[in-house]
Amino acid sequence: MDRLRLRLELEDLFAAYAACLDDGELERWPEFFTDDCRYEIIPRENFERRLPLAVLRCESKGMLIDRVAALRRSSVYAPRALRHLVSGVRIVGIEGGVVCAHANYAVLQTLSDEHTTIFNAGRYLDRVVRSDGVLKLAERLCVYDSVLVPGSLVYPI
Repeated sequence: MDRLRLRLELEDLFAAYAACLDDGELERWPEFFTDDCRYEIIPRENFERRLPLAVLRCESKGMLIDRVAALRRSSVYAPRALRHLVSGVRIVGIEGGVVCAHANYAVLQTLSDEHTTIFNAGRYLDRVVRSDGVLKLAERLCVYDSVLVPGSLVYPI
């Protein structure tokens, strides 16, 4: 496959993913993943030290769907607007139909009566596959830079 075309497809996937979350369309979020996916939000220090402790770990699309249901039904938090900025999309390897890709991210947060702040920043470490002609995330590790966890980390990154 042409790497430039693949990179553009990855950028489209990541932009659609960000727009889905920014627009609050959480029910669509699991559709970006394969059925047997892995999704983690993990601090950089734990990732680098190979410590398994993640703030959030889902090991299937069903777990992602459950996460969305829990957010919609039971979470209480102040209304906010989120804006995901994704940059530096890179293909770091292709093996057996699995594309390993990395990208930087920053999530901005705006509460209705406050200034915009950086909510979370880090990098995506992804394994992407083609399913029925569409790129899907088989694995997304959101490795965030700070050791501090935002108290309002309820939404996917």
